[in-house]
Amino acid sequence: MVAQPDPILARKPQSRIWKKFRRHRSAMLGGILVAFFVLIALAAPILPIPDPVATDWAAVRKAPSTAHWLGTDEIGRDLLSRMIWGAQASLLAGVVSVAIAVSVGVPLGILAGYFGGWTDAVISRCTEALLAAPFLILAIALAAFLGPSLTNAMIAIGISATPIFVRLTRGQVLSIAAEDYVDSARAIGLSTPRILSRYIFPNVLPPVLVQATLTVATAIIAEASLSFLGLGQQPPAPSWGSMLNTAKNFLNQAPWMAMWPGIAIFLVVLGFNLLGDGLRDALNPREH
Repeated sequence: MVAQPDPILARKPQSRIWKKFRRHRSAMLGGILVAFFVLIALAAPILPIPDPVATDWAAVRKAPSTAHWLGTDEIGRDLLSRMIWGAQASLLAGVVSVAIAVSVGVPLGILAGYFGGWTDAVISRCTEALLAAPFLILAIALAAFLGPSLTNAMIAIGISATPIFVRLTRGQVLSIAAEDYVDSARAIGLSTPRILSRYIFPNVLPPVLVQATLTVATAIIAEASLSFLGLGQQPPAPSWGSMLNTAKNFLNQAPWMAMWPGIAIFLVVLGFNLLGDGLRDALNPREH
């Protein structure tokens, strides 16, 4: 019987991956930033903060103070509360959008790369057609077609990000399918589903995981852009993008209205990008 090497994930113990990741200081910083925003978003319902949609006409556009740590907006709503609840919309949009893109793009990429022929031709041409349009422009067009809501924005962003994962997965599968251990698996009569699940998918997973982490950051920016344009989370529900849209009218009178959402978007996107870079180095089999 021909010896069959284990997939990459089996050859690389989790402890070794964690050790390499831990040495990556910027990745650890990114992980801390992401964990902080995730915990804040999850804890929003139990935190002792005001109702994010409650108005107070006696506290319109108040500067940060002990009563309102981040100040208030144009109708007296507490900005700290809206920032915390807005984190839920942004992180949910990023994660769900990428989940849609991965769940659609990875299977299509595997089919295109492994079976080739007309399957590859059809999937590749459709992917290239979607890639011909800039990511954000395509997301805006789809969101406008589907209608303004957070759910439709997530669907639009997910569809727009799908070609990235199709192309990445296809390229990985083409390389993996040419390996000797895959040829050996075919020679001993393993079925196609078994080969795909045991040898192809586990080796495709690390680069897909890295790309997914990086794409979450892009999706968060896209959601903020759609909300800024009125195509994402709808008022009065809090969203960092819609908060920026409102704040642009009061930059001189209340600059803090724009400062906090902008800082939050910058930090969470920075966190996911640093985390993705660290995962790429930790999961790279050539790195020691």
